[in-house]
Amino acid sequence: MKRHHIFVYLLACGFLHGQNVVTEWAEIVQPAINTPPKSPAIQHIMRATIHIAMYDAAVAVAGDYTPFASTARARPGADIRAAVATAAYRAARPFVDPSRAAAFEAQYEAYMAAIPAGDAKTNGVLAGQNAAAAIQASRAGDGMNDVVLYECSTINLPVGQFEPDAGCGTQPVSVNVGQIKPFTFSNPSRFRPTGPDPMTSPGYTADFIETRDYGRFDSSIRTAEQTDIAYFWQASIATIHQDLVNLAVSRRLSVPDASRFFAMIYTAAADSGIVGFETKYYYHLWRPRVAIPKADLDGNPDTAPDASWRPLINVNHPEYPSGHAFVTGAITDAMARFFGTARITWTLTATRAGFPQLVKAERTYTDLTTLIREMDNARVWAGLHWRHSMYHGADIARQVARHVCDNFFQPVR
Repeated sequence: MKRHHIFVYLLACGFLHGQNVVTEWAEIVQPAINTPPKSPAIQHIMRATIHIAMYDAAVAVAGDYTPFASTARARPGADIRAAVATAAYRAARPFVDPSRAAAFEAQYEAYMAAIPAGDAKTNGVLAGQNAAAAIQASRAGDGMNDVVLYECSTINLPVGQFEPDAGCGTQPVSVNVGQIKPFTFSNPSRFRPTGPDPMTSPGYTADFIETRDYGRFDSSIRTAEQTDIAYFWQASIATIHQDLVNLAVSRRLSVPDASRFFAMIYTAAADSGIVGFETKYYYHLWRPRVAIPKADLDGNPDTAPDASWRPLINVNHPEYPSGHAFVTGAITDAMARFFGTARITWTLTATRAGFPQLVKAERTYTDLTTLIREMDNARVWAGLHWRHSMYHGADIARQVARHVCDNFFQPVR
């Protein structure tokens, strides 16, 4: 291929400025599937579905890695842009709210119009359609849309059992997630940890005191920087997808590698999220917001109640284990396996929409271990978790990410 033709090809594929069809469609799809806003756990499951379709489409054309759901190979010369864009569009379309459907359709049509007509485009479209159809068939009846109610009663409510924010009879979030079919194994309980520390144990006592002192809304021990970090890690949940896109772009990943990057990360995050929420609603442990004011009921003489205690931040689902630990942990564990190192420079951002008091809305980390350590601290400083819940959530993330990355998305040998 002549040098001029190589330049034109690279420019058309977006390589010269870091973008390619995978990162472009990762950005196009996100607002379409998140209107109205979905919970982070559900978003990861939708993203996994979409990015597996994009991955299988890229593999069908390039053949660099083992397919996940679709074994159909594209015809020689198929356009990889047409394949991946079509896979993304077809896989995402069932998740798109009717209010966004027309706009999403127009984005796909505009994108495809920029690809020259011909056999390459036609065969790429077919490969994308096959990839999307395969993952959708494998996810049929996965339970994502099932309504699962959380039932509890204030009458004889066991000590230590989670109670929704507005009391029994109201619904907490993500009750159904733990009953959704995983992508890479059959039973979520396979990776369920052994359970929270007993409330009379020394470990629980130490965790209780730490969260009580640092996590109180008006703590005199927590520093201003620690408070800002706590806000940052809550606010960054909404922007982590774009941060992953930015990382993939900065690393100038090829189309096959970018498709593998997102498929690995979101499959690990989705399956870890399913295990984590199955665990949450299996043990249904109360949160510090209830445990500390009612510590006179826990049977531990070393945990004194404080009726005025409130957390800095609150979320409405059971405490054990930490959702950030098992989801963000899965993302970073899969990322480290993809790049072969935890020493990755990654900038995370946060939105001030729900946290106008946030001071520092961008933080850069030079290794993932430091990032996870700060996240662990942030959830304790926010008054959301006991320390052991962070560790047990990380155990879920580590096991699931290892299972996903060791058994799927492998290079063709």
